[in-house]
Amino acid sequence: MASTTSQQELFRFLEDRFACAQACTECARACAMRASLVDPDATERQELVRRKGIMCAEVCDATCRVLSEEAGQDEAGIRAQLEWCRTVCLECAHAFDGQPGGEDGAKACRACAQACTDFIATLGRPQARPTTGDRESR
Repeated sequence: MASTTSQQELFRFLEDRFACAQACTECARACAMRASLVDPDATERQELVRRKGIMCAEVCDATCRVLSEEAGQDEAGIRAQLEWCRTVCLECAHAFDGQPGGEDGAKACRACAQACTDFIATLGRPQARPTTGDRESR
């Protein structure tokens, strides 16, 4: 039987995983909505906002799928996906800043980035990655 501490850690892991997936879903929705509002004849800056919004929606959607799958996932792969999502969300939030109507999208992006950060912390410390030479010597 698992100890209380182990059970608490498992519950926290699952709660953080769900919270991150939920934040990714909300961010994807907000970014897709924001991107759809950009005029096709938009300025270069508005086009950049549209592209960032689409990219963020796609990355958040992919991250949510990774978090919802159970089988065959390694921690390093999950960590890489979360770090990528966090980076893209922060870039998108920055692009939305100062844009009329961009406040909600920027807020959702920042919330998603924070949820990714929180879940990365739940995963624990990154494992030392062996170099090619290290693998051959084992």
